[in-house]
Amino acid sequence: MTASRNVLSLGVVLAMLLVVTGCASDPLALKIVGAPEALNHGKLNASIDAQPISELPGGGMLYATDRAPVVASESGFYGGGRSQALRVGLAKLEVGDSDLTWEKAREISILKNKAAHYPLRVTGVEEFGALDPSAPLTEDTTSNEAGVARARFAKAINDRLDQSPQKDVFIYVHGYKVVFENPVLVSSELWHFLGYEGAFIAFSWPSTPRSTAYFGDIDAAAGMARNLRELIEFVETSTNAERIHILGYSAGTRMVARAMEQIALINRGRETDPKRLGHKLENVMLVSSDIDRDVFAAYLADGILGSQRHLVIYGSQRDSALQVSSAVTGHKRLGSMMTSSELTPAFRRLLIDNRDRISYINVSNAEDIALDNGHGYFRSSPWVSGDILMKLAYRLPPEERGLVRDPATGILSFPPDYLQRMAAIQSVAFAAQCSNHSATRPKAPGCDAKPLPSSSKN
Repeated sequence: MTASRNVLSLGVVLAMLLVVTGCASDPLALKIVGAPEALNHGKLNASIDAQPISELPGGGMLYATDRAPVVASESGFYGGGRSQALRVGLAKLEVGDSDLTWEKAREISILKNKAAHYPLRVTGVEEFGALDPSAPLTEDTTSNEAGVARARFAKAINDRLDQSPQKDVFIYVHGYKVVFENPVLVSSELWHFLGYEGAFIAFSWPSTPRSTAYFGDIDAAAGMARNLRELIEFVETSTNAERIHILGYSAGTRMVARAMEQIALINRGRETDPKRLGHKLENVMLVSSDIDRDVFAAYLADGILGSQRHLVIYGSQRDSALQVSSAVTGHKRLGSMMTSSELTPAFRRLLIDNRDRISYINVSNAEDIALDNGHGYFRSSPWVSGDILMKLAYRLPPEERGLVRDPATGILSFPPDYLQRMAAIQSVAFAAQCSNHSATRPKAPGCDAKPLPSSSKN
């Protein structure tokens, strides 16, 4: 009887995972994301251009992966197998319509066309090699192949930074159940909406495109965190980056938070050292976070709040995938928005007393927050994607991004008049940007552009 009950319980768990997180019909492609709200009011208009989607600056998207390369019987470039080596390189992209521009893609997304015949796709990779942290930077292929890989990757990052007034490096860490190509495609969208500022790196950890691989994936996300930590150290010490931002999604937030905890432990006693590990970490974002709340509390006790300048957590009460994860594991998740009764006095004090170091944002009432299973809202909700991009691009405090703070709890949220707040904030900022030009300082891109129709619901 006990064995039968255990089998039945396992079957229920697997059924829940399959229902809530069913695989995409084409795991190697990605539909174009909807336009972030910040675009609709002009703030990020500098990123809108007539450049074909496939023509990313620098020839493609930079990536780092600790997946094992595929074997002859597999398709793609890297599989779901784990590798202790952190491989880096450049991925090539194309779109279903090779002439499709980002401006046209934005029009399509704003008009709510799902654009099924405009999928982004990775067509090839150029691997530089393994990123051995002990190897010296060198271009001499006869003496040190690992050093060559480091030198090529550093040069690729620096070339992008040289073309940008902001010397920022952005790293995206994906969730569970996706193939190597997924974070590359998501990163290409995010980088575009950031106006190709700085350098963007897609971090692809060894997850697998099967719902039944959930437990193996979450083990990998936490266990492979050292490779993300080594990537951060490489960017800090071997490139011209001035700031590093990390966006972690779903199960990928386990890797991000674990890496931040490792950095905090390494830095004990060195908190004021200007060259400590992570000293260039600016914003670390945990979106739809599939982290046990008690585990996160332990990370806080280990000093994770000191690993970066600002930690941002997005949470939703309408995230069905995290509700399933809570049911499966028996523990509440960080990305499931805490109710007032669940908010402990200690966490309440943390949010109020450290508002310059941590933001906890309730997105439950944001536009399009519950699409599909309510878990992928950082791409489906124009409000959330806009807020993320505004924080990354301009490092603005919440109030200057249209959010409001509950003085009793310290929790931030999107108010009912969010669109009006955004419109007012953006119109003032954009007017100032467009008026600040002269013969030697040309008008900012997009100032003369004809506004596109808004995606927002009235």
